[in-house]
Amino acid sequence: MKTDIHPDYHPVIFQDMTTGRRFFSRSTSKSDKTEEVDGVEHYVISMGITSDSHPFFTGQKQFVDTEGRIDKFQKRFGTVRRSKKPSLGGN
Repeated sequence: MKTDIHPDYHPVIFQDMTTGRRFFSRSTSKSDKTEEVDGVEHYVISMGITSDSHPFFTGQKQFVDTEGRIDKFQKRFGTVRRSKKPSLGGN
């Protein structure tokens, strides 16, 4: 491995802003906020969404489609009929 070409890799705490849960990891990302945990300096990075608050991982759905797409289409445009195709003949 070549020296001096790779970014610094250091301890980081990713904190979910919604739930407050913290994930300890290592990353090349930095922040102005730091915290010492077990004698090791960690950068603290606040995240809007993590696996702790994302609807896919929590099982909560934000939008529930109660009607199928075809039913919605039929309800909206069911009475509209297509007109006859125009004839290609000149007369």
